[in-house]
Amino acid sequence: MPRLKTKKRGKADRIDRLRAKLERDQSRLNRRGPKHMADVEEQIKQISKQGSKQTEPEPEHEPRSTAATVRADETQDAVDRIVNSVKDQAQEPTDQLQKFLLSKTYANRLKAYVKVFADVRKEIAKLVVGQDEIVTALLRALVSDGHVLIEGVPGIAKTTLIRALSKTLDCSFARIQFTPDLLPSDIIGISTYQEGRGFYTLKGPIFNNFILADEINRAPPKVQSALLESMAEKQATIAKETFPVPLPFFTMATQNPLESMGTYTLPEAQIDRFLFKLYMGYPNIEDEQLILRSNINEQLFDTYEIKPILNPETLLDIQADSKKIYVAKKVEKYIVRIVDATRNPKKYGVSLGKYIDYGGSPRASIGIFKAARSDAMIHGQNFVTPHHVKAVTKDVLRHRLLMSYEGQAENIKSEDIIDEILKKVPVP
Repeated sequence: MPRLKTKKRGKADRIDRLRAKLERDQSRLNRRGPKHMADVEEQIKQISKQGSKQTEPEPEHEPRSTAATVRADETQDAVDRIVNSVKDQAQEPTDQLQKFLLSKTYANRLKAYVKVFADVRKEIAKLVVGQDEIVTALLRALVSDGHVLIEGVPGIAKTTLIRALSKTLDCSFARIQFTPDLLPSDIIGISTYQEGRGFYTLKGPIFNNFILADEINRAPPKVQSALLESMAEKQATIAKETFPVPLPFFTMATQNPLESMGTYTLPEAQIDRFLFKLYMGYPNIEDEQLILRSNINEQLFDTYEIKPILNPETLLDIQADSKKIYVAKKVEKYIVRIVDATRNPKKYGVSLGKYIDYGGSPRASIGIFKAARSDAMIHGQNFVTPHHVKAVTKDVLRHRLLMSYEGQAENIKSEDIIDEILKKVPVP
């Protein structure tokens, strides 16, 4: 049987150096990530070739020392370990998101966004006095790329609020007054014919960044549903042609809770498309005195000189960055349990749950998830806590709980049930 060639001491030292180099390569690989895997594998191949050349069989009369044989085996073991380590690291997904969250650039952007949102509030306050919670909720919805349904009595600045918000974001704005005789074509547009020009499309007011659907419950469901495609899919179909709506696209619908004559209840499928349902109440005494001194109703909108703080492109960047906010698995489970408590209230000991006919769908969980991330961003944090979840849960679930007739007869509010759910579901 042939024996291996005896190594001199210099060759044994070379093996030691190669082994040390492999260990350094492995350490550098751990620091720099799997993108350098190809370079390391190439080095391993070269070292393996050199090792194989050094262990070629030679004539029998040159015996190999035991120490040299052990060193060669150790070198091959080191090569095998590094190859396996490289393969394992290539198969394991790297947490690029977590690295990005910890980056200085992202942290600086979050700080800048906090200042931007403060400036937006300051500009809106020139026209809308008080209503700070409503303004914050609208900003959450904007960052989440969602839509809002606001219920409130006439004369509390619902229209002024959405118009001022669109101005601060330098976005186009259109107001649609819903009436019983309104047609879907009045919203999305029509395809018409002109002699010498042929057929062409005349786009409706839906093709703006900000849409105010004023008193949406005044129009029949056929007209209300004309908004659904644009709200859900960011497009509108006119005749046989589909057109994208401008981005960002935000719809704020209002409805008057005082009158029932000549109104149409919004279908559940359409209500579910709104991320939030908000109640806009009366201002307090001090705010109303300030409204009187400011003579807001006696001046034109443009005289307040509201300055654009953002632009549509920057708002789209903010929406993209909000998707990078970190949500721990235990917080995700907390969100799911809250929604599950609306479906299985007995499981969580929710006594008012007996008044719920139907609980929230998975879209409710998605809504809380998105809104909690937006709330974290508005407050300059790159991770979601249970506090953020609680802050948005009412606005997301308020219109998604279908009350039984017994609950309606006893005037049980969905907010009361949500309060009990938040108390009964364990906080992580």
